Amino acid sequence: MNIVRENLDNQTALLKVSVGEQDYTEAVDKALRNYRKKANVPGFRPGMVPMGIINKMYRKSTVAEEAYRVATKASVDNLNESNTKTLGELMPSSKQEPIDFENSTEFEFLFEIGIAPEVNIELDKKEDKVTKYSIKIADDMTSGYKENYLRRFGKLEDVDVVSKDEALTVTLDQEEMKIEEAYVGLVGMSEEERAPFIGKKVGDKMEVNVNELYKTPSQRASILGVKEDELDGINPEFSLEITKIRQFITSELNEEFFKMAFPEGNVNNEDEFNKYVEQQIESELSRETDYKFAIDVKDYLLKKANLSLPEEFLKNWLYAVNDGKFSKEDIEKEFPAFADMMRWYLIQRYFVEKLNLEVTQDESKEEAKAMAAMQFAYYGMPSVADDMLENYAEQILSNKEELKKIHDKVFEKKIVDAASENLSISKKKISAEDFNKLFQ
Repeated sequence: MNIVRENLDNQTALLKVSVGEQDYTEAVDKALRNYRKKANVPGFRPGMVPMGIINKMYRKSTVAEEAYRVATKASVDNLNESNTKTLGELMPSSKQEPIDFENSTEFEFLFEIGIAPEVNIELDKKEDKVTKYSIKIADDMTSGYKENYLRRFGKLEDVDVVSKDEALTVTLDQEEMKIEEAYVGLVGMSEEERAPFIGKKVGDKMEVNVNELYKTPSQRASILGVKEDELDGINPEFSLEITKIRQFITSELNEEFFKMAFPEGNVNNEDEFNKYVEQQIESELSRETDYKFAIDVKDYLLKKANLSLPEEFLKNWLYAVNDGKFSKEDIEKEFPAFADMMRWYLIQRYFVEKLNLEVTQDESKEEAKAMAAMQFAYYGMPSVADDMLENYAEQILSNKEELKKIHDKVFEKKIVDAASENLSISKKKISAEDFNKLFQ
């Protein structure tokens, strides 16, 4: 076997692989013997078909298959041995001439490869500068956070008169049926829909149309205790009597609130609550600004590296490996984003190899716990026991896709941190509004 490499334009190379009979004969003979064991030919018992017939039926396709397999394996081995860094995969060349597998024993296969660019990023604090933003904590942020926190631990209390958006318990009555303990939520109504209820007291009655009161068939069926397909036979006109009026009352800053919201006892008065709120806002804003900083460092490294890619080769490779799922027009449209992703992958690999970076099991677990904590916080549980976080982290890490996302995230953070040590970082504090404009 002989392999000749010819460098082409646009960071591609052509591999000419000459395969001789001695390179594939053993594999072909073994494959044909296996065919003989399984072949079902009329007039012959299984495993007793003459090899002449087997050769006639399968030899040509088997030689083609095995010779190609040997050629591709030799090409990959050659690239590995020469430490050639490639992009995409080995591709059959458009320059390939037809091969006569029936009458020839020597074959030449042509493959194209995309050559990865050399990455060399030398950072200098005097020249390489990135801005790290921080967000000013505005008064409305603090008041909004406090209000949401107090509402989270609020409760429904009985009141005498409907004033705005109370929750009503009512009795719906008509000749055919009577529904007690039905619920009417004014908070989801428009001002016009809410108007007839304003000023009403417990015991007051009014006429309603349930089709207007409950907008969807599923709501009406649930309230009336019937199936949706039975609604058409029900008279929608009901008499409504208010039996209970309850108003959502935001929690007050008192001992009851602190015990309920902070059972661990870390916040016990208004001053401590104010500090806690400020810390929480700073933590949330820090996540946003850290995310923006990571994007900016990544963009800076992409610009600094200025990596060229074998674009036409990669477009052809994407079209081939996706097996018709995407048209060439689709690939052309999405290619800039793919190219940046590929360039970032090369930069990551450069830093990983240069700095011997790795992600430990403990680092993966800590990141998974952080993800779990954010999910709990999103659902109103800012403080969760460590053993619960451990259990959820284990569940996250048991999912291969989630595990890969975590590895990628930790690797990216390590690379951003490593690059940041050699960047001149100027800090700038801006408003939340101006910060959001940076993403537009």
